[in-house]
Amino acid sequence: MLIDEFYSPLHEITPCTLAVVAEKDAKGIVHTVVLEEEAEYMVEQPPSKLIDHACKFFGSSLKGRQDGTRDICGITHKAPISIDPSSGMYFFPTTSPTNAKCSWIAHSHIEHVSRATNETTEIIFRNGKRIILDASYGSVMNQIHRTAQFRYLLDNRIRHLQQPKTVPGTRTST
Repeated sequence: MLIDEFYSPLHEITPCTLAVVAEKDAKGIVHTVVLEEEAEYMVEQPPSKLIDHACKFFGSSLKGRQDGTRDICGITHKAPISIDPSSGMYFFPTTSPTNAKCSWIAHSHIEHVSRATNETTEIIFRNGKRIILDASYGSVMNQIHRTAQFRYLLDNRIRHLQQPKTVPGTRTST
């Protein structure tokens, strides 16, 4: 399997990615609008497929990342994931990832969330960009809190593993 199957500059999810948003074209086919800090572009794949490719680039898959979330904090539905924890790439889905209308939001870029209508929510990112999601305010806020909890637990695990270990009965030199 060649790495080119998983990586293309047009499909790269990076720490600068704000959101991967589902959008239907005139024929009703779901594509993705990728919002970056400095750019926006369209990809002719659904968002969850793009997220899966990004996970594979970093050595897992969307399913693997979802399984990891379940094992770490017990979240089984609409699970937030870490595409790459070392670069802080934590994303949450706006609906079930099996739903073609599912968009993915980068947790670390969110500045403010507000109700747009009863069924839509506006997210304002730290760079001032805004999007309106077809998801209720309560649902989006729940996803933000669940992502924060998952992020905290995973970051603590990683930090614990990076601490120097001492073996009982040995002395560390200074």
